[in-house]
Amino acid sequence: QVQLVEAGGATVQPGGSLNLSCVVSGDPSSRYYMYWFRQVPGKEREGVAGILSSGLGPAYGDSVRGRFRISRDNAKNIVYLQMNSLKPEDTAMYYCAAARTWGRLVPERMDYWGKGTQVTISS
Repeated sequence: QVQLVEAGGATVQPGGSLNLSCVVSGDPSSRYYMYWFRQVPGKEREGVAGILSSGLGPAYGDSVRGRFRISRDNAKNIVYLQMNSLKPEDTAMYYCAAARTWGRLVPERMDYWGKGTQVTISS
């Protein structure tokens, strides 16, 4: 059973940066495509970024492209989300997810989920 544990969420001011991490256990992370999603209460879960098992070909949601960067270290079984130029609308619970196939940032295609880490952007 794969387990995902996110960390790094915090409250930061607009324009600031955060680096989220997701530790994968139970199975080598290299076997999975890895993703980040986010969700605000009352809204649907939104795809933020995804990365191939090789680390190549990252995909990003339109609202974060150019500001966020997903990366992975398969040797450490960790996936990162570097978030820059943060805006108040980036406030959400951020979730790490894993899939055996390329899920194209579609939540229903994920096989495993973490419990999330809260990111709040506020002055």
